[in-house]
Formats: sequence, structure tokens, C-alpha cells
Amino acid sequence: MNANVDDAIYIDPDNFDRFDEFVNEFYELRKNKGVTLEDARKIMKDPMYFGVMLVYKGLADGMVSGAIHSTADTLRPALQILKTAPGVKLVSSFFIMVVPNCEYGENGVFLYADAGLNPNPTAEELADIAITSAKSFEALVGKTPKVAMLSYSTKGSAKSEMVDKVVEATRIAKEKAPDLLIDGELQADAAIVPSVAKLKAPGSPVAGQANVLIFPDLDAGNIAYKLTERLAKAEAYGPITQGIAKPVNDLSRGCKAEDIVGVIAITAVQAMMK
Repeated sequence: MNANVDDAIYIDPDNFDRFDEFVNEFYELRKNKGVTLEDARKIMKDPMYFGVMLVYKGLADGMVSGAIHSTADTLRPALQILKTAPGVKLVSSFFIMVVPNCEYGENGVFLYADAGLNPNPTAEELADIAITSAKSFEALVGKTPKVAMLSYSTKGSAKSEMVDKVVEATRIAKEKAPDLLIDGELQADAAIVPSVAKLKAPGSPVAGQANVLIFPDLDAGNIAYKLTERLAKAEAYGPITQGIAKPVNDLSRGCKAEDIVGVIAITAVQAMMK
């Protein structure tokens, strides 16, 4: 696919007429953390920090990075400069998964969270991830989110601290967002397969029809998205961040050109939501 980029704007930080303004702005934001003016000038030459400052100053609507940078390198400047959105305590991430020829989810479309950022969220953090993810799904997909809190147990079929965390997270999420369609704890098959749901979780408002899948930790979420992408030949868009004051999104370093285009499109939608 060839794209016409004749109208694109290219900025060289070294020759940018507002560079000193950016340096001073970053210094003011971080001086209480020990950053000197000399440090700020050096840091602002980093394209990650410079790009986020463009977003902070309203000269760009969002930033997409990660093809040649780590997640930490992409998100650190976003959290230092943009910080979290009002009312949000936790920044998290998700993937939009588009599975071909799939009857489950929203005609094969799912949101997987958190699959790229928080290693081992607490029950309260997991509840916040679920609520934020539901809002992201509704905004990006335009359909009613049906949230499954995933576990290796369904409705008490197993007992452990890991299961208890998911049960408690579900309770907290229901309390914070009483109108949200959410249920747990559910095994993955009970969450998305109607016939299994009838056996394992009869009467659940979500089981068998979930389109937002919340994983108990980063191990599970990251493994699941990569397996889905490779084995089901799914399109995986992300990790998309949620909870930052303005959209900054991170690509996998194994991304394809089509993945970059998809994440840019999602970032544009997020920018319109702000």
C-alpha cells in the first residue's frame, strides 16, 4: 500500500523554532524531581519526549511510537508530561483483536486488557481496568461492551488467591459501574462460547457473549493476544493505552505496516473523544 505523504509536516527538534519553549516547559514540569535546565535541554532532544511535548502543547493530537522503542521508552514521557486523565488512577493498555471468520465476541472483534502494561494488578486495579476498557470498547467499536473477568475458574469451580482476586475485582467493578454488563470469574470458553456458558454459568448476563476480556495479569493477557494473533490469524491493534490525559500509543516492535496504520486510526478516534 502506497500513501501520499506530500502534505505531511516533518519537524527536526534541532531546528524547531519553539524548542527553547519546550525545554523551559519540561523544566518547570520536572524541576521538583531534580531535573535541571541543562537536563531538560538534553531530554527534549529525545524524539519520544519531544513528540509528547508536541501533544502536550496542542501541536499534535496524539502520538504513536514503539516500532523501534520499548514500551517504557514510549510511556515514560507520557506519564511525566501528560499524566493521567481526570478521575483516572491507573493507566492501562488493551488490544483490539479482529479474528477472521469468528462467530464469537462482536462478530470476531474483542478487546483484550491488560495485555501490555500492568504486570500483576490488584483487585481494585483490575476493576478499574475493566471499567475503562468497557468505555474504550464502546467508543472504538460502537457496540455495547460485555465484560468477562477471566480466570482458570468459573463461578467457584476452583479456589485460590488468584481466583479470589478476580472475584473481588468483579464485585468492585459492579459496585463502581452498576449499569455495566460484567461478570466473573469466568473461564475463557465460558466467557465466549454459548454452549459452554449454559453448562458452566447459566443465567450469567455476559457468559457466552463476552466481547471485552479482562485478564488477571499481564502474563495471561500478553500470551493470549499473541496466540490469538498467530494461531487465529487475527489482526491485533495495540497495545493501546487508556487513562492518559491525551492519547499516546505503543506499538509492538514486531509490528507490520498495517498495524501502524490501524493504531494511528485508533489514536485519531481517541483524540476526538477527549
